[in-house]
Order: sequence, then C-alpha cells, then structure tokens
Amino acid sequence: MDRWRALLACPGCGGSLEADWSCRACGAHFEAPDGIPNLRLASDERTEAVRRFYERTPFPGYPAGDTLHALRRRTEHNAFLRLLDRAIPADARVVEIGCGTGQLSLYLARAGRLIVGADLTRASLRLGAAAAARFRLADVGFVETDLHRPGLRAGTFDVVYASGVLHHTPDPRAAFGSVAHLARPGGIIVVGLYNRFARLPTRLRRVISRVSPSGVMRFDAVLRERRTHPGRYAAWLRDQYHHPEEHRHTVAEVQRWFAGNGIEYLRTYPSVLLDDEPEDLFAPAADDWCVEGWLAQLGWIWTLGREGGLFMTIGRKQSSNRES
Repeated sequence: MDRWRALLACPGCGGSLEADWSCRACGAHFEAPDGIPNLRLASDERTEAVRRFYERTPFPGYPAGDTLHALRRRTEHNAFLRLLDRAIPADARVVEIGCGTGQLSLYLARAGRLIVGADLTRASLRLGAAAAARFRLADVGFVETDLHRPGLRAGTFDVVYASGVLHHTPDPRAAFGSVAHLARPGGIIVVGLYNRFARLPTRLRRVISRVSPSGVMRFDAVLRERRTHPGRYAAWLRDQYHHPEEHRHTVAEVQRWFAGNGIEYLRTYPSVLLDDEPEDLFAPAADDWCVEGWLAQLGWIWTLGREGGLFMTIGRKQSSNRES
C-alpha cells in the first residue's frame, strides 16, 4: 500500500480508512476513480462554481514533453520555493491544499518526504497523478477533497501549505481554521494570499482585459512569457481575470487569523521588515513595527503586483492551542 494513504481520513467523521476506502468508524464508503480517492462531500454552490471553473482549465498546466528535471529547474526559478524546499526536513509529512495540477507536490517529493496533494478538481488531479507516475514518484499521492471538510488526518502534518486557494473560498478565515487543524503541534503552516494593495495592478489589468482581451498581454508579464504555450496562457488568463470568487487580505488580517487559531506568527515572504532576507524560512523574523509593515505592503504594488500580488505568511502551530 502507498505510504501516503495513511495520511488520509474520512471527511465525515475523521475516521481511518480501510484498503477499500471505507471508513472504520462510521462505515461510509468512498470511491477512487483513476486511483485518486474521492473524499469530497457535498459543498455549497459558491464552492461548486470554483470547482467547475478549474475543471474547464486546470491550473497550472504542464508543458508538452515535460520531465522531472525540467519541472525542478522551472520551479527553482522561484526564490521562495527554493527556500521552502531547503526548510522542509527529510521524512516530513507535507500536504499541499489546493494543489491544482500538483507541480509543487512533485517538486517537494524527495528526501523521503511523504506528500499529499489535495484539490477540489479531478481534472487537475489527473494531470498531477499522471505526472507522478511518469516521473516514478511513489511517495506523493493526490486526493479529491474540500478543505472545509478535508479527507485528511487532523493534527498529522509537519508542513501544511495552502497557497492561492483560501482567497478563492467564500469565507477565507473559516477556511484557514480548517487548514490549521491539519498541522501537528509544532508543525509549520504556509499560507499564500492575494494582498489587498499588491492586487491593485491586476484589478486594473482586469478592466483593460474587458475592453481589449488581447491587448492585456502588453501589461501582463506572465501572459507575455506564456504566449508560446497556449494551454498555460489560457490557464493564467482565466485564473487571474475571470475567477468567480476572489478575496484580498492584509498582513495584519492574516496575523489575527493565526492568533485566533493558536498559530505563532513567524514571518512573511517577501518580508515586511527592511533588510530582512531569510536564510531559514521557518525561523521567526525580528519584531516588526506596524508602520514598516504597511509601507512594505504599499511597496508590493510595484513588485508583487507584476505577477498577481500573492504574498506568503508562515507560522508554527503551538503545542497547546485553541481552535476558532
């Protein structure tokens, strides 16, 4: 049996699952079409709208003839993901919430780590599972599930990574509570969200896209980079400019989420402190001054704003916490 299956659970009661995907506690039975377990319960219409959106154009797509070496080289162009890979210890249990087509999950699947990629969208998961098989990565698996009632074992994961997903839920704060519940005491939580300020350039480009759908490429560096990859071009265009659900957040807001769920705030990336370039992504930053934080976020308009305005917040689950 694949080792990663032990990290899954019944989405209804949280019980352990048998080899045939039935729950030992409540007896519920689940299916696993294409080898990907479907541990997703019925959800609200807004969540279903997001699921249908990504079923049409899974994001991000894989280039034709992609290899594991090429995927790793492509991923390592991102300085944050290099730091993340360096910070996650060997043998860690990692879950990527909202994994999409699973490229980050595949990138992190080394050094004896157990990786679970979780997503609402089966079309995306099929692409990730096919790539895992093609790359012969045995310790990464994919599951179809909803983060509000996840088919994942609570209090188990060393690292919980949720980037680009909570801001597409009807209630991001409540969604964060579900995600935080998955980390073990002392475990790390990494959350990527659209910043309220850094998202302003994209919102302006969105207005331009409505007037001139083809002309927006002149103002979007990612679209220009992907112009020779039609599938990846279409996926970015839809995700950034036509998504049915989107919210934007500040650092202070996310810090309140952390405090309300027993999570020790460690840092943001990029840092909201001047001259703070972390070597260890999971080490706490120095105490920050709120004015410095607001000024840093205003500066993100010209930096993060070029590629959608996503910022990362990192925390550590405290040993004795109160869930909100």
